[in-house]
Amino acid sequence: MRKVSADAPGTPPDRTPRPPRGSGAGGSQAGGAVPMSAPTSDLIINALPLPVLTIGPDERILQVNMAAEHFFDYSRRLMQRQRLRDIIPFSSPIIALVNEVRRRHSSVSEYRVELGSPRSGAERSVDVFATCLDDEVVVLMLQERTIADKMNRQLTHRGAARSMVALGAMLAHEIKNPLAGIRGAAQLLEQSAAEDDRLLTRLICDEADRIVRLVERMELFGDERPVERGPVNVHGVLDQVKRSAQSGFARHIRFVENYDPSLPPVLGNRDQLVQVILNLVKNAAEAIGADAVDGEIILSTAFRTGLRLQVPGSRERVSLPIEVAVRDNGPGVSAELLPDLFDPFVTTKAQGSGLGLALVAKIVGDHGGIVECDPAPRRTTFRVLLPMSHARDGRESGPDSE
Repeated sequence: MRKVSADAPGTPPDRTPRPPRGSGAGGSQAGGAVPMSAPTSDLIINALPLPVLTIGPDERILQVNMAAEHFFDYSRRLMQRQRLRDIIPFSSPIIALVNEVRRRHSSVSEYRVELGSPRSGAERSVDVFATCLDDEVVVLMLQERTIADKMNRQLTHRGAARSMVALGAMLAHEIKNPLAGIRGAAQLLEQSAAEDDRLLTRLICDEADRIVRLVERMELFGDERPVERGPVNVHGVLDQVKRSAQSGFARHIRFVENYDPSLPPVLGNRDQLVQVILNLVKNAAEAIGADAVDGEIILSTAFRTGLRLQVPGSRERVSLPIEVAVRDNGPGVSAELLPDLFDPFVTTKAQGSGLGLALVAKIVGDHGGIVECDPAPRRTTFRVLLPMSHARDGRESGPDSE
Protein backbone atom coordinates (compact mmCIF):
# COMPACT_ATOMS: atom_id res chain seq x y z
CA MET A 1 0.00 0.00 0.00
CA ARG A 2 1.18 3.50 -0.72
CA LYS A 3 2.22 5.71 2.19
CA VAL A 4 1.95 9.44 2.61
CA SER A 5 5.12 11.15 1.43
CA ALA A 6 6.97 12.79 4.29
CA ASP A 7 7.86 15.85 2.22
CA ALA A 8 4.29 16.56 1.07
CA PRO A 9 3.78 20.32 1.29
CA GLY A 10 1.16 21.39 3.80
CA THR A 11 -2.07 22.98 2.70
CA PRO A 12 -2.09 26.71 3.52
CA PRO A 13 -4.24 27.35 6.60
CA ASP A 14 -6.50 29.82 4.81
CA ARG A 15 -7.32 27.17 2.21
CA THR A 16 -8.31 24.39 4.56
CA PRO A 17 -11.81 23.16 3.52
CA ARG A 18 -14.53 24.08 6.01
CA PRO A 19 -18.25 23.42 5.92
CA PRO A 20 -20.03 26.36 4.25
CA ARG A 21 -21.44 28.85 6.72
CA GLY A 22 -23.35 31.65 5.16
CA SER A 23 -21.15 33.83 2.93
CA GLY A 24 -18.23 34.05 5.39
CA ALA A 25 -15.17 32.11 4.26
CA GLY A 26 -13.25 32.31 7.49
CA GLY A 27 -15.86 32.54 10.26
CA SER A 28 -15.38 30.42 13.38
CA GLN A 29 -17.32 27.20 13.71
CA ALA A 30 -20.26 26.91 16.05
CA GLY A 31 -19.20 25.37 19.34
CA GLY A 32 -15.67 26.74 19.05
CA ALA A 33 -14.26 23.95 16.81
CA VAL A 34 -10.55 24.31 16.18
CA PRO A 35 -9.46 24.22 12.48
CA MET A 36 -7.41 21.20 11.46
CA SER A 37 -3.67 21.61 11.17
CA ALA A 38 -2.14 21.40 7.69
CA PRO A 39 -0.49 17.98 8.20
CA THR A 40 -3.75 16.53 9.52
CA SER A 41 -5.70 17.86 6.53
CA ASP A 42 -3.11 16.34 4.19
CA LEU A 43 -3.55 12.95 5.84
CA ILE A 44 -7.32 13.16 5.49
CA ILE A 45 -7.35 14.28 1.86
CA ASN A 46 -4.84 11.57 0.93
CA ALA A 47 -6.99 8.97 2.67
CA LEU A 48 -9.91 9.76 0.34
CA PRO A 49 -10.31 7.13 -2.42
CA LEU A 50 -11.59 9.73 -4.91
CA PRO A 51 -9.39 12.19 -6.86
CA VAL A 52 -9.43 15.67 -5.27
CA LEU A 53 -7.78 18.81 -6.70
CA THR A 54 -7.74 22.44 -5.62
CA ILE A 55 -7.67 24.90 -8.53
CA GLY A 56 -6.39 28.44 -8.07
CA PRO A 57 -6.45 31.53 -10.29
CA ASP A 58 -5.62 31.07 -13.97
CA GLU A 59 -6.53 27.36 -13.55
CA ARG A 60 -3.32 26.67 -11.62
CA ILE A 61 -3.33 23.32 -9.77
CA LEU A 62 -2.52 24.04 -6.12
CA GLN A 63 -2.96 20.69 -4.38
CA VAL A 64 -3.83 17.11 -5.30
CA ASN A 65 -4.28 13.91 -3.32
CA MET A 66 -2.83 10.47 -4.01
CA ALA A 67 -5.98 9.27 -5.76
CA ALA A 68 -5.64 12.17 -8.22
CA GLU A 69 -2.02 11.20 -8.91
CA HIS A 70 -3.12 7.67 -9.72
CA PHE A 71 -6.13 8.85 -11.75
CA PHE A 72 -4.21 11.26 -14.01
CA ASP A 73 -0.96 9.25 -13.97
CA TYR A 74 1.02 12.35 -12.92
CA SER A 75 3.09 12.94 -9.81
CA ARG A 76 1.94 15.62 -7.35
CA ARG A 77 4.97 17.81 -7.99
CA LEU A 78 4.45 17.70 -11.76
CA MET A 79 0.75 18.51 -11.50
CA GLN A 80 1.44 21.48 -9.22
CA ARG A 81 3.50 23.03 -12.00
CA GLN A 82 0.66 22.84 -14.51
CA ARG A 83 -2.77 24.25 -15.20
CA LEU A 84 -5.99 22.30 -15.29
CA ARG A 85 -6.19 22.46 -19.09
CA ASP A 86 -2.74 20.79 -19.26
CA ILE A 87 -4.04 17.53 -17.80
CA ILE A 88 -7.53 17.49 -19.37
CA PRO A 89 -8.65 18.60 -22.86
CA PHE A 90 -9.13 22.37 -23.17
CA SER A 91 -12.66 21.75 -24.49
CA SER A 92 -13.70 19.72 -21.44
CA PRO A 93 -16.87 20.95 -19.66
CA ILE A 94 -14.95 20.63 -16.37
CA ILE A 95 -13.07 23.84 -17.16
CA ALA A 96 -16.33 25.72 -17.74
CA LEU A 97 -17.72 24.18 -14.55
CA VAL A 98 -14.78 25.53 -12.50
CA ASN A 99 -15.33 29.01 -13.92
CA GLU A 100 -19.05 28.80 -13.15
CA VAL A 101 -18.42 27.76 -9.55
CA ARG A 102 -15.96 30.62 -9.07
CA ARG A 103 -18.40 33.10 -10.60
CA ARG A 104 -21.45 31.92 -8.63
CA HIS A 105 -19.61 31.18 -5.36
CA SER A 106 -21.62 27.98 -4.98
CA SER A 107 -21.33 24.22 -5.36
CA VAL A 108 -22.10 22.53 -8.68
CA SER A 109 -22.36 18.85 -9.57
CA GLU A 110 -22.31 17.41 -13.06
CA TYR A 111 -22.83 13.75 -13.90
CA ARG A 112 -21.48 11.49 -16.64
CA VAL A 113 -18.88 13.89 -17.97
CA GLU A 114 -16.65 12.33 -20.62
CA LEU A 115 -13.10 13.04 -19.55
CA GLY A 116 -10.18 12.38 -21.86
CA SER A 117 -6.52 12.38 -20.90
CA PRO A 118 -4.07 14.12 -23.24
CA ARG A 119 -1.31 11.94 -21.80
CA SER A 120 -2.85 8.48 -22.19
CA GLY A 121 -5.64 9.16 -24.67
CA ALA A 122 -8.05 7.16 -22.51
CA GLU A 123 -11.70 8.22 -22.27
CA ARG A 124 -13.45 7.89 -18.93
CA SER A 125 -16.88 8.83 -17.67
CA VAL A 126 -16.86 10.72 -14.36
CA ASP A 127 -19.18 12.53 -11.99
CA VAL A 128 -17.75 15.95 -11.07
CA PHE A 129 -18.35 17.78 -7.78
CA ALA A 130 -17.01 21.33 -7.46
CA THR A 131 -17.25 23.89 -4.69
CA CYS A 132 -15.79 27.32 -4.07
CA LEU A 133 -13.31 27.38 -1.19
CA ASP A 134 -12.87 31.16 -1.32
CA ASP A 135 -12.98 33.88 -3.97
CA GLU A 136 -10.20 32.28 -6.00
CA VAL A 137 -9.80 28.61 -5.04
CA VAL A 138 -12.12 25.83 -6.29
CA VAL A 139 -12.10 22.27 -5.00
CA LEU A 140 -12.76 19.51 -7.56
CA MET A 141 -13.69 15.94 -6.68
CA LEU A 142 -14.08 13.27 -9.38
CA GLN A 143 -15.87 9.97 -9.14
CA GLU A 144 -15.23 7.56 -11.98
CA ARG A 145 -18.42 5.94 -13.14
CA THR A 146 -16.69 3.21 -15.08
CA ILE A 147 -16.22 0.96 -12.04
CA ALA A 148 -20.00 0.78 -11.50
CA ASP A 149 -20.61 0.40 -15.23
CA LYS A 150 -17.98 -2.34 -15.43
CA MET A 151 -19.61 -4.20 -12.54
CA ASN A 152 -22.93 -4.10 -14.37
CA ARG A 153 -21.23 -5.36 -17.53
CA GLN A 154 -19.52 -8.08 -15.51
CA LEU A 155 -22.88 -9.41 -14.35
CA THR A 156 -23.95 -9.44 -18.01
CA HIS A 157 -20.78 -11.32 -18.94
CA ARG A 158 -21.55 -13.93 -16.30
CA GLY A 159 -25.02 -14.40 -17.77
CA ALA A 160 -23.60 -14.74 -21.26
CA ALA A 161 -21.06 -17.30 -20.07
CA ARG A 162 -23.70 -19.33 -18.25
CA SER A 163 -25.86 -19.33 -21.37
CA MET A 164 -23.08 -21.40 -22.98
CA VAL A 165 -23.65 -24.27 -20.53
CA ALA A 166 -26.59 -25.84 -22.34
CA LEU A 167 -25.05 -25.08 -25.74
CA GLY A 168 -21.77 -26.73 -24.78
CA ALA A 169 -23.49 -29.86 -23.49
CA MET A 170 -25.62 -30.10 -26.64
CA LEU A 171 -22.63 -29.66 -28.95
CA ALA A 172 -20.65 -32.30 -27.08
CA HIS A 173 -23.35 -34.86 -27.67
CA GLU A 174 -24.67 -33.84 -31.10
CA ILE A 175 -21.43 -32.91 -32.85
CA LYS A 176 -18.48 -34.87 -31.45
CA ASN A 177 -19.96 -38.30 -32.20
CA PRO A 178 -20.81 -37.58 -35.89
CA LEU A 179 -17.41 -35.92 -36.32
CA ALA A 180 -15.69 -39.11 -35.16
CA GLY A 181 -17.55 -41.02 -37.88
CA ILE A 182 -16.66 -38.42 -40.52
CA ARG A 183 -12.99 -38.49 -39.55
CA GLY A 184 -12.90 -42.30 -39.59
CA ALA A 185 -14.49 -42.42 -43.06
CA ALA A 186 -11.98 -39.85 -44.35
CA GLN A 187 -9.09 -41.96 -43.03
CA LEU A 188 -10.44 -45.05 -44.83
CA LEU A 189 -10.80 -43.12 -48.08
CA GLU A 190 -7.28 -41.77 -47.71
CA GLN A 191 -5.81 -45.30 -47.90
CA SER A 192 -7.09 -45.90 -51.43
CA ALA A 193 -7.26 -42.32 -52.72
CA ALA A 194 -5.00 -40.73 -55.31
CA GLU A 195 -2.36 -38.22 -54.21
CA ASP A 196 -4.54 -35.18 -55.07
CA ASP A 197 -7.52 -36.68 -53.26
CA ARG A 198 -5.43 -37.40 -50.18
CA LEU A 199 -4.99 -33.66 -49.71
CA LEU A 200 -8.77 -33.37 -49.49
CA THR A 201 -9.14 -36.26 -47.02
CA ARG A 202 -6.33 -34.77 -44.91
CA LEU A 203 -8.22 -31.47 -44.94
CA ILE A 204 -11.37 -33.22 -43.73
CA CYS A 205 -9.47 -34.81 -40.82
CA ASP A 206 -7.77 -31.53 -39.85
CA GLU A 207 -11.01 -29.58 -39.89
CA ALA A 208 -12.80 -32.29 -37.92
CA ASP A 209 -10.04 -32.15 -35.29
CA ARG A 210 -10.32 -28.36 -35.14
CA ILE A 211 -14.08 -28.55 -34.53
CA VAL A 212 -13.55 -31.15 -31.79
CA ARG A 213 -11.05 -28.86 -30.05
CA LEU A 214 -13.52 -25.98 -30.26
CA VAL A 215 -16.31 -28.11 -28.79
CA GLU A 216 -14.04 -29.30 -25.99
CA ARG A 217 -13.29 -25.69 -25.06
CA MET A 218 -17.01 -24.95 -25.01
CA GLU A 219 -17.56 -27.94 -22.73
CA LEU A 220 -15.63 -26.05 -20.05
CA PHE A 221 -18.58 -23.66 -19.80
CA GLY A 222 -20.82 -26.57 -18.87
CA ASP A 223 -18.58 -27.89 -16.14
CA GLU A 224 -20.61 -27.12 -13.01
CA ARG A 225 -18.81 -29.52 -10.70
CA PRO A 226 -17.68 -27.93 -7.44
CA VAL A 227 -14.01 -26.96 -7.48
CA GLU A 228 -11.85 -27.18 -4.40
CA ARG A 229 -10.67 -23.72 -3.37
CA GLY A 230 -8.23 -22.53 -0.77
CA PRO A 231 -5.52 -19.94 -0.13
CA VAL A 232 -3.53 -19.23 -3.31
CA ASN A 233 -0.44 -17.05 -3.63
CA VAL A 234 -1.14 -15.00 -6.76
CA HIS A 235 2.55 -14.23 -7.18
CA GLY A 236 3.23 -17.95 -7.56
CA VAL A 237 0.51 -18.06 -10.21
CA LEU A 238 2.03 -15.10 -12.05
CA ASP A 239 5.52 -16.60 -11.92
CA GLN A 240 4.27 -19.88 -13.37
CA VAL A 241 2.42 -18.10 -16.19
CA LYS A 242 5.44 -15.91 -16.93
CA ARG A 243 7.77 -18.91 -17.22
CA SER A 244 5.32 -20.70 -19.48
CA ALA A 245 4.83 -17.65 -21.71
CA GLN A 246 8.55 -16.85 -21.99
CA SER A 247 9.30 -20.39 -23.08
CA GLY A 248 6.65 -20.29 -25.79
CA PHE A 249 4.39 -17.70 -27.36
CA ALA A 250 5.89 -14.66 -25.57
CA ARG A 251 9.61 -15.38 -25.83
CA HIS A 252 10.10 -12.13 -27.81
CA ILE A 253 8.31 -9.96 -25.21
CA ARG A 254 9.85 -8.23 -22.20
CA PHE A 255 8.05 -8.82 -18.90
CA VAL A 256 7.96 -6.24 -16.10
CA GLU A 257 6.85 -7.19 -12.58
CA ASN A 258 5.32 -4.65 -10.22
CA TYR A 259 4.16 -6.66 -7.22
CA ASP A 260 2.89 -5.78 -3.75
CA PRO A 261 4.98 -8.17 -1.60
CA SER A 262 2.58 -7.94 1.36
CA LEU A 263 -0.44 -9.16 -0.62
CA PRO A 264 -2.54 -11.76 1.26
CA PRO A 265 -3.53 -15.04 -0.41
CA VAL A 266 -6.52 -15.26 -2.74
CA LEU A 267 -9.42 -17.60 -2.07
CA GLY A 268 -9.46 -19.66 -5.24
CA ASN A 269 -8.37 -22.65 -7.27
CA ARG A 270 -4.74 -22.42 -8.39
CA ASP A 271 -5.19 -24.29 -11.69
CA GLN A 272 -8.14 -22.14 -12.72
CA LEU A 273 -6.35 -18.92 -11.76
CA VAL A 274 -3.35 -20.01 -13.84
CA GLN A 275 -5.72 -20.52 -16.75
CA VAL A 276 -7.19 -17.03 -16.26
CA ILE A 277 -3.83 -15.24 -16.15
CA LEU A 278 -2.42 -17.37 -18.97
CA ASN A 279 -5.36 -16.44 -21.20
CA LEU A 280 -4.88 -12.74 -20.41
CA VAL A 281 -1.12 -12.89 -21.04
CA LYS A 282 -1.63 -14.79 -24.29
CA ASN A 283 -4.23 -12.24 -25.33
CA ALA A 284 -1.75 -9.45 -24.56
CA ALA A 285 1.04 -11.18 -26.51
CA GLU A 286 -1.22 -11.64 -29.54
CA ALA A 287 -2.23 -7.98 -29.36
CA ILE A 288 1.44 -6.94 -29.37
CA GLY A 289 2.15 -9.17 -32.35
CA ALA A 290 4.83 -11.70 -33.21
CA ASP A 291 6.96 -9.16 -35.11
CA ALA A 292 7.11 -6.48 -32.38
CA VAL A 293 10.61 -5.50 -31.27
CA ASP A 294 9.56 -3.42 -28.26
CA GLY A 295 6.77 -5.62 -26.89
CA GLU A 296 6.21 -5.28 -23.16
CA ILE A 297 3.79 -6.90 -20.72
CA ILE A 298 3.52 -5.52 -17.18
CA LEU A 299 2.28 -7.87 -14.47
CA SER A 300 1.20 -6.07 -11.30
CA THR A 301 -0.61 -6.74 -8.05
CA ALA A 302 -2.11 -4.39 -5.50
CA PHE A 303 -4.33 -4.32 -2.42
CA ARG A 304 -7.40 -2.13 -2.98
CA THR A 305 -9.67 -1.35 -0.06
CA GLY A 306 -13.25 -0.15 -0.26
CA LEU A 307 -14.56 -2.25 -3.17
CA ARG A 308 -17.50 -4.46 -2.26
CA LEU A 309 -19.83 -6.30 -4.63
CA GLN A 310 -23.25 -7.71 -3.83
CA VAL A 311 -23.59 -11.36 -4.76
CA PRO A 312 -26.54 -11.92 -7.16
CA GLY A 313 -29.48 -13.61 -5.42
CA SER A 314 -28.14 -12.77 -1.97
CA ARG A 315 -27.83 -9.83 0.39
CA GLU A 316 -24.23 -10.73 1.09
CA ARG A 317 -21.61 -8.19 -0.01
CA VAL A 318 -18.19 -9.56 -0.88
CA SER A 319 -15.01 -7.55 -0.54
CA LEU A 320 -12.67 -7.70 -3.55
CA PRO A 321 -9.42 -6.15 -2.34
CA ILE A 322 -6.89 -8.14 -4.39
CA GLU A 323 -6.08 -6.73 -7.82
CA VAL A 324 -4.08 -8.57 -10.47
CA ALA A 325 -3.40 -6.59 -13.64
CA VAL A 326 -1.95 -7.46 -17.05
CA ARG A 327 -0.93 -4.46 -19.18
CA ASP A 328 0.46 -4.54 -22.72
CA ASN A 329 1.77 -1.91 -25.10
CA GLY A 330 -0.19 -3.18 -28.08
CA PRO A 331 -2.53 -1.09 -30.25
CA GLY A 332 -5.46 -1.32 -27.82
CA VAL A 333 -9.10 -2.43 -28.03
CA SER A 334 -11.53 -0.69 -30.35
CA ALA A 335 -14.42 1.18 -28.74
CA GLU A 336 -16.93 -0.82 -30.82
CA LEU A 337 -15.66 -4.13 -29.45
CA LEU A 338 -15.35 -3.09 -25.79
CA PRO A 339 -18.99 -3.57 -24.63
CA ASP A 340 -19.01 -7.18 -25.88
CA LEU A 341 -15.38 -8.02 -25.20
CA PHE A 342 -16.10 -10.85 -22.74
CA ASP A 343 -18.97 -12.37 -24.71
CA PRO A 344 -18.41 -15.74 -26.43
CA PHE A 345 -17.28 -15.71 -30.07
CA VAL A 346 -16.27 -12.03 -29.97
CA THR A 347 -12.80 -11.67 -31.50
CA THR A 348 -10.82 -9.61 -34.00
CA LYS A 349 -8.26 -12.35 -34.69
CA ALA A 350 -8.44 -14.20 -37.98
CA GLN A 351 -7.88 -17.59 -36.31
CA GLY A 352 -9.44 -16.74 -32.95
CA SER A 353 -12.40 -18.62 -31.48
CA GLY A 354 -13.55 -15.79 -29.20
CA LEU A 355 -13.77 -18.09 -26.18
CA GLY A 356 -10.63 -17.10 -24.26
CA LEU A 357 -11.95 -13.94 -22.58
CA ALA A 358 -15.40 -15.49 -22.16
CA LEU A 359 -13.80 -18.32 -20.21
CA VAL A 360 -11.85 -15.78 -18.15
CA ALA A 361 -15.11 -14.02 -17.26
CA LYS A 362 -16.73 -17.30 -16.24
CA ILE A 363 -13.87 -18.48 -14.02
CA VAL A 364 -13.45 -15.08 -12.37
CA GLY A 365 -17.22 -14.90 -11.83
CA ASP A 366 -17.22 -18.38 -10.28
CA HIS A 367 -14.56 -17.09 -7.86
CA GLY A 368 -16.86 -14.21 -6.86
CA GLY A 369 -14.66 -11.60 -8.56
CA ILE A 370 -14.86 -9.30 -11.52
CA VAL A 371 -12.65 -8.70 -14.56
CA GLU A 372 -12.46 -5.38 -16.38
CA CYS A 373 -10.63 -3.85 -19.30
CA ASP A 374 -9.17 -0.34 -19.49
CA PRO A 375 -8.50 0.16 -23.20
CA ALA A 376 -5.87 2.65 -24.32
CA PRO A 377 -3.33 2.63 -27.13
CA ARG A 378 0.00 1.27 -25.88
CA ARG A 379 -1.35 0.66 -22.37
CA THR A 380 -4.38 -1.65 -22.47
CA THR A 381 -4.94 -3.11 -18.99
CA PHE A 382 -6.99 -6.12 -17.88
CA ARG A 383 -7.69 -6.11 -14.14
CA VAL A 384 -8.95 -9.07 -12.12
CA LEU A 385 -10.41 -8.24 -8.69
CA LEU A 386 -10.67 -11.20 -6.31
CA PRO A 387 -11.65 -11.95 -2.70
CA MET A 388 -8.96 -12.72 -0.17
CA SER A 389 -8.70 -15.96 1.75
CA HIS A 390 -10.17 -16.09 5.26
CA ALA A 391 -8.32 -17.34 8.31
CA ARG A 392 -9.64 -20.39 10.08
CA ASP A 393 -11.41 -18.23 12.65
CA GLY A 394 -13.27 -16.40 9.87
CA ARG A 395 -11.16 -13.24 9.93
CA GLU A 396 -9.87 -11.75 6.71
CA SER A 397 -6.12 -11.53 6.35
CA GLY A 398 -5.05 -7.99 5.63
CA PRO A 399 -2.14 -7.01 3.41
CA ASP A 400 0.24 -6.89 6.36
CA SER A 401 -0.81 -10.20 7.87
CA GLU A 402 1.81 -12.80 8.51
